[in-house]
Amino acid sequence: MNPNIVILAGGVSSRMKKTAALTPGVEDGMLRHVMGKAKAMLPVGPGSRPFLDYSLYNIERAGYEDVVIVTGEHDTSIRSYYDAGGHAGAFPRLTMSYVTQKIPAGRSKPAGTADALLAALAARPDWRGSRFTVCNSDNLYSAGVLRVLLEETHPNAMIEYDRDGLGFPPERTSQFSIVRSDDRGFLLDIIEKPSPREVGAASRERGSVGISMNIFRLSYDDIVPFLEKAPLHPVRDEKELPVAVRMLVAARPGSVRAIPVSERVPDLTSLADVADVRDHLGAEYQDLR
Repeated sequence: MNPNIVILAGGVSSRMKKTAALTPGVEDGMLRHVMGKAKAMLPVGPGSRPFLDYSLYNIERAGYEDVVIVTGEHDTSIRSYYDAGGHAGAFPRLTMSYVTQKIPAGRSKPAGTADALLAALAARPDWRGSRFTVCNSDNLYSAGVLRVLLEETHPNAMIEYDRDGLGFPPERTSQFSIVRSDDRGFLLDIIEKPSPREVGAASRERGSVGISMNIFRLSYDDIVPFLEKAPLHPVRDEKELPVAVRMLVAARPGSVRAIPVSERVPDLTSLADVADVRDHLGAEYQDLR
C-alpha cells in the first residue's frame, strides 16, 4: 500500500508570531515557545506534549511506516525533540526522516507547500513509482481519514471535508478553500479564498460545501512535474500544493478522487486555537499521556 507520508512543517508561522503578543490571556511560557519553535511543536497536550505527537500517533495507528517531516531552515525544535530527545521511540512502528526546506536567495520565507513537497520527494527517489500521503503539521487528521487515504486504490485522491462537520464558526470556514467535484466523485477544482458568490454556488450545486484541509494521497510520478511547474502566487508569493493538484486535474481530468468526509479537524493556525485544541486532546486522547 506504499505506507509513506510527508508532513509539511517548514513554514515560519508568521501569522501566529505576529498575533502572539496581541492574543489575550497567553502565558509568557507559551509566547516563548511560539517565537522559538515550529508551530507543530507547541506544548498543547497533557504533560506538555507537542501537537505533532498527536499527528504521529494517528499516523502510526493508520498503518503508515515511512514518515518524512519537512522542517524549516532555521528550526531545530523538531529534530531535537524526536532524535536528540529520544521521543521518536514513542512511535516504534514509524521510521522518521527529515528534509530541510531551504529559503531561496532573496526571500525572507520558504517558497510554499509545493516547494516543500518537491524538496521532500527529491530526497526520496526510492519513492518513485509509488504513492504517498501529504498533510499539514498544524491540522490533526484522524487515524480513520489517514487510513482511508492509505487504502485508496485510485492513484491520486484528497479528502473533501463537509464544511458543517469541521466544527469551526462560519466566519472562519468562509475563508477556507472549497472543493468542486463531479457526480462521479472526481476533483474538478480547488478554489482558494472563495468569494461569497462562489461559496453559495458550491452549496447550491451539491447541497453542502466541500472544504480542502490540504491532505492528499498522490502518485510520485504524477505530481512531480506539476510541483516543478507550479507558479508563485501573485499575492502570497508562494508555490502552493493545491495549485499543483489543480494543474494535474486540468491536464488529466478524472485523475484525482475527492473522498467526502464529515468530521472535526482540530487546527492550530493561531494562538487563539490553543485552548480549543487542548480541550480536544484532553478529551479524545486520554491514552496518549
